[in-house]
Amino acid sequence: MSTEEAAATLAEATRMVARAQEIELRVAEHAKTVGVGESVGATSTTNFWAHATHQTRTAAHGKMRLAVALAARPALRTAVAAGRVLVEQARVIVEAVEVLPAEHRDEAEAMLIKFAAEHDAQELKRLGRRILEFLDPEAAEAHEAKQLEDEERAAALSTKLTMTDDGHGKVHGRFTLPSAQAAMLKKALLAFAAPKHRAAVDGCVGERRPSAERMGQAFVELIERYPVKRLPKAGGVNATVVVTMDISTLMGGLKAASLDTGERITAGQARRLACEAGIIPAVLGGKSQVLDLGRKRRFHSESQRIAMAIEQGGCNAEGCDWPPGLCHGHHPIPWSQDGETNKDGMLLCPHHHARAHDPKFTMTKQTGGKVAFNRRT
Repeated sequence: MSTEEAAATLAEATRMVARAQEIELRVAEHAKTVGVGESVGATSTTNFWAHATHQTRTAAHGKMRLAVALAARPALRTAVAAGRVLVEQARVIVEAVEVLPAEHRDEAEAMLIKFAAEHDAQELKRLGRRILEFLDPEAAEAHEAKQLEDEERAAALSTKLTMTDDGHGKVHGRFTLPSAQAAMLKKALLAFAAPKHRAAVDGCVGERRPSAERMGQAFVELIERYPVKRLPKAGGVNATVVVTMDISTLMGGLKAASLDTGERITAGQARRLACEAGIIPAVLGGKSQVLDLGRKRRFHSESQRIAMAIEQGGCNAEGCDWPPGLCHGHHPIPWSQDGETNKDGMLLCPHHHARAHDPKFTMTKQTGGKVAFNRRT
């Protein structure tokens, strides 16, 4: 084929795929109507379809939803059957039309079908969100406000972050963020990944379009550079990483250091972090006693809390794994009885701290330094 013939054939093949997919969706909707799969005990026609054709249930359910929607919109189904609208475009049109007031849906559908001749699915989605401005400008503002409010509420409920340590020096994660905050994060990362910044930091010119690796490095730099003073306090101390090392490591040794969160890092990285703002190098003596908490100026109570966190590691109650940042500082001799506030205090989580002051319980020191609580008889 010549260049012109290949271009024409490619476009026609794409239209043929759309026509074949419309047939599949029309048959799927009919199969749902007549109850295909019921005779073999399938929980639904869609699940039967997924099992019989070895496609995922997610894919099958997505196609079945579109099949049902197209059955209710003959004009759109006809356009797909003719190859004038691709399936991904049809899905966007359905989503855009279904959220509109009923009196505007048919007109919006017709307009979006025309737009599909010149716009891909992504652009159609943008047009679909603003389609009411063409049809009823007075109602468009209130409709958009409600739509955005619903989306923001749903986004807030869906926000999540998961992080999993693979045990080999890497943490893998996934997150879902509202669009506005995701845009803020992306802009911050791009500032760190920008070619001029990379040239200043690395001495070489960065890529014009930052790669995934460059964005990951920018994320690391953002975490290290974020001002600790702007972080909320957790357990009386700003959310500051404490690097625990022997004096020999600080002076150039090779022994690994530890973070107060339990991770182990190389001596080189420990020394580098010890120089960064918001990182406290905790230098230990021979008996793991805190000799120095770095040069960062802090309130005395915060230094005490850091020392307690390093030496105690978390809640002192036997069997409790609450980290130090979520614990309270317990006075062995109650403050009301002239007890002093010093680093000889005890870290207890809120639950066990309440028990320490509850006359119905006794607190007993265990071998190894932990404490146990027993109900008085």
